[in-house]
This record gives sequence, C-alpha cells and structure tokens, in this order.
Amino acid sequence: MSDVTVVATDQRVFIDKQTPRVYQALLAAAEAAREAAAEAGLDRRLVELVNLRVSQINGCAYCLHVHTRAAIREGETSQRLGVLPAWRDTEVFSDRERAALGLAEATTSPADAALQEAAYGVAREVLSDGEISVVVWVAIAINAFNRVSILSKHPVRPAPGR
Repeated sequence: MSDVTVVATDQRVFIDKQTPRVYQALLAAAEAAREAAAEAGLDRRLVELVNLRVSQINGCAYCLHVHTRAAIREGETSQRLGVLPAWRDTEVFSDRERAALGLAEATTSPADAALQEAAYGVAREVLSDGEISVVVWVAIAINAFNRVSILSKHPVRPAPGR
C-alpha cells in the first residue's frame, strides 16, 4: 500500500494566497526582471513571448491565459501566437526573438546540456550580455509562476458570454 494520498482538485491550497509574503516577493522579482528587460532594450512583446513559450512547455493553463492576454495588449498578432510552439519552423520571428526563445527553452529544461549550449551559442551571436541576463531572469520568474499555478490548480474559466 502506498503512502501517497490523492487530494481532490477542490482541496488544493492556493499557495499564493496561503503564503502571500513569499508570493509578493516572487511578484517583485518578476517586476524587477521586466524592468531590467526594458532597460536592456527588450520590448514587452518579447517578454510576453518568453512567458508564453515557457508556459507552453510547462503546460500551465493559467499562465497561458494571463500572458496571451498580455501579449495581445502589447500588440502581438494571432499568427505569431498561433505558431509560437513551432517558432523554429517559421519566418515570423526575428533573430533576437529566436535567440530569446531558445534561451528561455534552455532555462526551462536545464538538464538538457546540448540544448542549453546550442541556445546560449545562438544568444551570444545576437543578444548583449544584459539581454541574455534578463531573458534568463524572465524565464526563471515565469517558471516559478508556472509551478505556483500548476500546483495550486489555478482555474481558467470561460470568458463571459462563451
């Protein structure tokens, strides 16, 4: 007999609400990463692409919901959002965006050393040290938010009128 207890979804603890001080620190870190990205010359659309790609890899429905809306507010197109999972197979992303997306994927899967080295090599060709740093910080922050939402089972409900 296993010692693992299965807990129903409705009994999940929303860890952001249960431990708000820690969650507030995570929000502050994410805001600092966004500010550093702007200071390094990375626009908010690129930050949202990184947030979305990491959330796709992690399967975080709540973060996908939040950051899709944010990307649209920043002027992202439905075409680019639709093909984001296959960004390597399209011509709709710039070299800088491709470098950032590859680096975000490598940050999300750090055990894949080959992916990490390849992504870092591409990033070094087109991104500055500051840009590399902030892309990694943005990816670290959204990875943390993904875990908060996935483990808390934050719901995504249909939009009104749907």
